[in-house]
Amino acid sequence: MKSRSAYVQLIERLAFANDKMAFLTGPRQVGKTTLAQGMLAKQKSDKYFNWDDVAFRREWLKDPKALIPAIVGEKSLVVFDELHKAPRWKTYLKGVFDMRKEHAHILVTGSARLDIFRRGGDSLLGRYFLFRLHPFSIGEMELTSAGPDQIADALKERLPSKNALLKSLLEHGGFPEPFLKADGQFTNLWRRMRTERLIREDLLDLTRTHELALIEGAVALLPARVGSLFSLQSLAGDIEISHPTAKRWIEWLSQLYYVYLIRPYGKNVARNIKKQPKLYLWDWSEVPDPAARFENLVANHLLKAVHFWTDSGLGKFDLSYIRDKEKREVDFLVLRDGKPWLMAECKSGDATPSPHLRHFASLLNPAIVLQIVEKSGIQEWFDIDRKEKGQTISADAFLGLLP
Repeated sequence: MKSRSAYVQLIERLAFANDKMAFLTGPRQVGKTTLAQGMLAKQKSDKYFNWDDVAFRREWLKDPKALIPAIVGEKSLVVFDELHKAPRWKTYLKGVFDMRKEHAHILVTGSARLDIFRRGGDSLLGRYFLFRLHPFSIGEMELTSAGPDQIADALKERLPSKNALLKSLLEHGGFPEPFLKADGQFTNLWRRMRTERLIREDLLDLTRTHELALIEGAVALLPARVGSLFSLQSLAGDIEISHPTAKRWIEWLSQLYYVYLIRPYGKNVARNIKKQPKLYLWDWSEVPDPAARFENLVANHLLKAVHFWTDSGLGKFDLSYIRDKEKREVDFLVLRDGKPWLMAECKSGDATPSPHLRHFASLLNPAIVLQIVEKSGIQEWFDIDRKEKGQTISADAFLGLLP
């Protein structure tokens, strides 16, 4: 699928061209296996191995290096899917790579658990690059994304509208299957099935917990909390569990790519809120409130951009928000190598520049200041400290610049 071409190019150019393995991680059903199989078809390779296949399990446990014959000539592509389920998978994979790296490019795909185990005592250190696959975005679907160094200049030109695509993403989310089918009933059933499998299969596999029914109750409460300050104490009180238990559950759901947290930025912000995060869903289509759903979609586009640019080696990008004790708040702040770079406020209806956005932009002086609105056809400059620096811009135009 051409819309995944940016990730394919990243894997080939950065990992395989530099004799590294590629680890591809991301949410369940985001398209990791489809991407891998597309790369195999391109190279006319049939070396796809999935841990759920009994025959592959036997071969792997018996002699994993035998799966990659030592043939002199052009390297073949070998894909190991869900390999993180194998016992001592990193140790075995290290041996395979060290003995067969001259004969094959190795792509390892897996769910969040792959990323979790990657962070432990890492015997594979220096042998792989990690890439994080996200749901579809406007820039990826339209092939219009720009690099971080080109965005400021791109904003000086009139950007095209992608309103129909934005509406479809808002309704069906960015996961490939419901987005491509674009059927409301299918989207509802798919969403319910994904959540059930994530809790009943992935969470159980990750934690061996027996609190699944209670966790399902907590998950049902989370979409209504999107975009506001997230209180673990409040969630714990609603479900009648302890604060440490609620914290543990949110950590699990983060590891499984159901939710993610954005932390407040505090440097150079007087009387800032230091700890309380904001919570968002990987599948923004679950969020019932239209304004919160729109904010969640923008958050996902920005998170995808900071991950993609970081994984591309363009610097270290992070996503935060800003709030002080006077309750002045800006929804998003992108940090580039630790410094404020892009500040954005979301408004589903109001195009008038936010006074909080002006205040924090004047204080932190980021290179790009945006008020992102849901309404199409808006792209206007506004002054900050009597200088034309901020821009009110439609989401369907701006988000097309992001990966």
